[in-house]
Amino acid sequence: MQEDLRLIVDLVSVLAAAAAGGILASLLRQPVLLGYLLAGMIVGPAGFGLIKELVQVETLAQLGVAFLLFALGVEFSLGQLRKVQGISLGGGSLQIVLTIAVTTLVALLVGWVDSPTQGVFLGAILSLSSTAVVLKCLTERNETETLHGQVMLGILVVQDMALGLMLAVLPALDQPPEVLGWAIASALLKIGLFAAGAIVAGIWLIPHFLRLLARTESRELFLLGVVALCLGIALLTEQLGLSIEMGAFVAGLMISLDTDYADQTLSYVEPLRDIFASLFFAAIGMLIDPVFLWQHWEVILGLVALVLLGKLLIVMPLVALFGYTTRTALITGLGLAQIGEFSFVLASEGQTLGLVSRPVYLLLLGTTAVTLVVTPFMLRLAPQLFQWLEAVPCIGQFFNPSEAPLVVAEALPLGQHVVVCGYGRMGRNVVRLLQEHQYPVVVIDQSEAAMQQLREAGIPYIYGNAASLHVLEAAGVSRARGMAIAIADPVATRLCLRRALELAPELDVVVRAHQDQEIELLYQLGACEVVQPEFEASLELSTHLLLGMGLPLGTVHQEVQQIRSSHYQSFYPEQSDRQVRQNLQAITQEMPSHWYTLPSDSLLVSMTLEETDLRRLTGASLLRIQRASGDTINYPDAHTVLEAGDRLLVVATPEEFAALQDLAEGRAIVPGNDQCCQWVRVMANSLVVGQSLAELDLRRRLGVMVRAIRREGKFMRQPDGSADLQANDRLLLCGSRDQLQQAEAWFTPLVLSNLPELGKIPLLTLESVLPEPK
Repeated sequence: MQEDLRLIVDLVSVLAAAAAGGILASLLRQPVLLGYLLAGMIVGPAGFGLIKELVQVETLAQLGVAFLLFALGVEFSLGQLRKVQGISLGGGSLQIVLTIAVTTLVALLVGWVDSPTQGVFLGAILSLSSTAVVLKCLTERNETETLHGQVMLGILVVQDMALGLMLAVLPALDQPPEVLGWAIASALLKIGLFAAGAIVAGIWLIPHFLRLLARTESRELFLLGVVALCLGIALLTEQLGLSIEMGAFVAGLMISLDTDYADQTLSYVEPLRDIFASLFFAAIGMLIDPVFLWQHWEVILGLVALVLLGKLLIVMPLVALFGYTTRTALITGLGLAQIGEFSFVLASEGQTLGLVSRPVYLLLLGTTAVTLVVTPFMLRLAPQLFQWLEAVPCIGQFFNPSEAPLVVAEALPLGQHVVVCGYGRMGRNVVRLLQEHQYPVVVIDQSEAAMQQLREAGIPYIYGNAASLHVLEAAGVSRARGMAIAIADPVATRLCLRRALELAPELDVVVRAHQDQEIELLYQLGACEVVQPEFEASLELSTHLLLGMGLPLGTVHQEVQQIRSSHYQSFYPEQSDRQVRQNLQAITQEMPSHWYTLPSDSLLVSMTLEETDLRRLTGASLLRIQRASGDTINYPDAHTVLEAGDRLLVVATPEEFAALQDLAEGRAIVPGNDQCCQWVRVMANSLVVGQSLAELDLRRRLGVMVRAIRREGKFMRQPDGSADLQANDRLLLCGSRDQLQQAEAWFTPLVLSNLPELGKIPLLTLESVLPEPK
């Protein structure tokens, strides 16, 4: 084949293989970069050998690295860093230093390296985590704005900044020991001078250049100018003895200083970045030798275990040291416990400089690839891990979000106020509207920046976890008039809702849903109203258009209200029963869930869910019913009737699940405040048949109250004294355990030889037969 066509053939082969690998990874719900790595392994010299000459492909891959780092610099956000600046700057820097120190010490003791310099280089490689994989996992789970998501992204930003410093210092590490210190100092001086020049250019020169490009109103010229700027600065750093990658990253940072054109630049460069990035990861895959990995799989698995465990043990205590909860620290540790994609760049440069041998380099490549694959699974299994840890007596207390509030404002409303959880954009709007109508509010948030805003505005606040019972109690939820939950974390939202209703079962709670799959779940958990921002926006757009077309205002508002009352059902994409089950299974994995089979003799049989009042009495929320006939009801509504043999999928803590079993089997359960409730049946030959509640006066005699009566399809909640008891009535009695045990004898048959015929017995006779309350 002609040599001038070799590059085209190799390029087409690599791109086609990368596309196929990316599609396969996407179908398997894995990061696409793993597909690129696999594609490179298959078409490379160690695979089928479709690509034999790597020089040209590696040159293109180097462009991919440059564009990756350039886009990373453009995306750099000081605002994102300020949200968690303490853990980002302090914790991120400590994590890098500790990882390098521990790796150097272990590598020297085990004999993996020959000198401390090589150990430092190896530690630098292991200190970096994968921005691409972590960001993709957080985005898919809608957790980029959660507390652990912000902490992870803040640390990753610091790692990306440290990468530039590592690339600048790396060439100095191959110098002899006697001149090593001077070489590093010289490199640091160079990067300092270069950074100062870059800042000056980024403030006074680059904005004028970008405005000139934008004034042409030509997309091609803007893209051409930006690419020329990126590669020009990259070549300049190469001439200064630094690296091309370092120059590309600095070029991106220079553009990020001009916020007016940073987004436009990123949107233009992203297609080029993605194409060349696929070449970069595919080229890295070509360097991986599957035979070598297979021959050393035990060593690689051992290294993977050391990396995962080592980075977890370094990151988790650091996050906890900065005042974050054990749960947040563990999620952050799991999310950052891998080797990042830019470690490939360091490893490749290190091999060129002779800082790592070829076998060590191949082991690093294999270990990195495996840790990248494992990370998404670790984050998905985190909820189940928490459930297991919470069940361990000695460990559960550290993961239970029951921490006390960190700071409480001096003057909080005494009652009839509204509790707002989350002071983001949505929470701020809710607070502003409530204050305009003179309603007292209390805001709960975990952000120091939000606390400062609340202090300045004079709004009562509590600094703490909104999913904590102690925090909710401090906010006076039991005395509140209503509650709005606008937390960015979906799991914390569900937990906050459940904990709030434990304190105040009748509380009017409105909740923000992050995804449409959560709407029905939040209603089942007890929310009075669930708002989905995207659906609400579409309703407002439609309302404006329909009114503009002449449709009557009343008709439009009625249709909109019907859509809201139906829980946006008409907006849902059509899903099969299998898809609904999968979504339900994914959601319940993050919450304590149990299956319970309803006994055939249970007093709850033939009752509707509204009549059983399961959530208020036990705290359990019913999400799914599997009938004995084989039918399935997902998210049953209040009018669903329970049948004998139903298998119930409920979200409940172990205590709540035990209470559900007691309620279904006719035993006393304790819903809270030391009060018990129990369903009892009035037998046909009971002495109370025919007596009215006023005549029995159970509250005075035994201290119990009849909360509800279920009778042949009729349900009476809070019956008055005129209600007569009939045979087979089911009564919901509430009182203390002793009082309920004493009262149960009133509704069971009495066998006394000297009793007259059964029927209506005068009150005097009842008093002589049945005991007075203690």
